[in-house]
Amino acid sequence: MSDMRLIVAGAGGRMGRALIRAITETPGAVVAGALEAPTSPLLGQDAGTLAGLPPSGVKLSPDLWALSAEADGIVDFTVPEATIANVAIAAQRGLVHVIGTTGLTASDEAVIKSVTSRAIVVKSGNMSLGVNLLAALVKRVARSLDAGFDIEIVEMHHKAKVDAPSGTALLLGEAAAAGRGIELATHSARGRDGVTGARKSGDIGFASLRGGTVTGDHTVIFAGPYERIELTHKAEDRMIFAHGALKAALWARDQGPGLYSMADVLGLSDI
Repeated sequence: MSDMRLIVAGAGGRMGRALIRAITETPGAVVAGALEAPTSPLLGQDAGTLAGLPPSGVKLSPDLWALSAEADGIVDFTVPEATIANVAIAAQRGLVHVIGTTGLTASDEAVIKSVTSRAIVVKSGNMSLGVNLLAALVKRVARSLDAGFDIEIVEMHHKAKVDAPSGTALLLGEAAAAGRGIELATHSARGRDGVTGARKSGDIGFASLRGGTVTGDHTVIFAGPYERIELTHKAEDRMIFAHGALKAALWARDQGPGLYSMADVLGLSDI
């Protein structure tokens, strides 16, 4: 099979540059395009040079329609508005669309889902292989322990992160809720402050910390009578997300239209 030709959305950002490096290092994939916002001062610059590699000849462009004419997929770690703008073009062009963007609203999710009858989309709040294994473990532990164990999720990221809780924390929360057989939307406790009263049984709590240059730390705590179980993942480099997203893209190339998660990519859906 020929190399998978991939467009990197947000190619000038930190994740975009990590994705350029990951694709360049991986047999079976090539950088076919580098997408950036129309207002970016980096437009026209070489994607390889920006990623700390030799010049690639791929220049940053704001025109996804033009870039996608000779591509097989797009890897998208941007912002919700950009991702939603990319969804329609990716679907129309028949591109595999790997979405690692966080902070998506319910209406954004509906837009993404609307194209999956004809498009291949892999979406996850975290593309790390380790985090997705952690999510599978969280689901299993939540299923095994009774409601006497309270579930709390603590996450920390660098000071520039703009959304909270993180997409990873929400992914872990969804896993815990699935294990308990409940809906996270109706059993989520966030931003406790002041006199809140006693903890509501069955809630899944979230705490978000921000500071420094932390790539991403997540801990799921199962706090029961006189004992605690803590499951933790610590990300040390953005390359783990880039390599996970690339694995998802290469896997998705052989799938039919639909909305997939990293659990599908890793064969963890039945845990």
